[in-house]
Amino acid sequence: MARKQLLVVAALIEQEGRVLVAQRRADQTQPLAWEFPGGKVEPGESPSQALAREIEEELACSIEVGAVVDVVSFAYQTFDLIMPVYRATIRAGVPVARQVAAVAWVARRELATLAFTPADLPLARRLAGESGS
Repeated sequence: MARKQLLVVAALIEQEGRVLVAQRRADQTQPLAWEFPGGKVEPGESPSQALAREIEEELACSIEVGAVVDVVSFAYQTFDLIMPVYRATIRAGVPVARQVAAVAWVARRELATLAFTPADLPLARRLAGESGS
């Protein structure tokens, strides 16, 4: 039997050498873990449309979605996650925690100190090891 595959999208948003991260709510799976902001792609949406919608819903700001910078695939116990990560810039608004527990701007080198979800951790570690662009 084929495993369930879940397509989600995430944004890599950087400003002044810091990366925007979001903390999952206590009532979600992987409670209070950190992740790159984003969410599920709904039927009929393109991944970039889904990302813009999710950022608006979760962080109350609008973004411009750029190029894919990474595609994360991670095998959780009950499903396979596929997550294109897009470079994005904030067009309007200031990120606030609307549907997440918290948001934070974190220096790249400090990303590795946060408790990320298993799927987001490899990207966080890689970014922490790279100098800012």
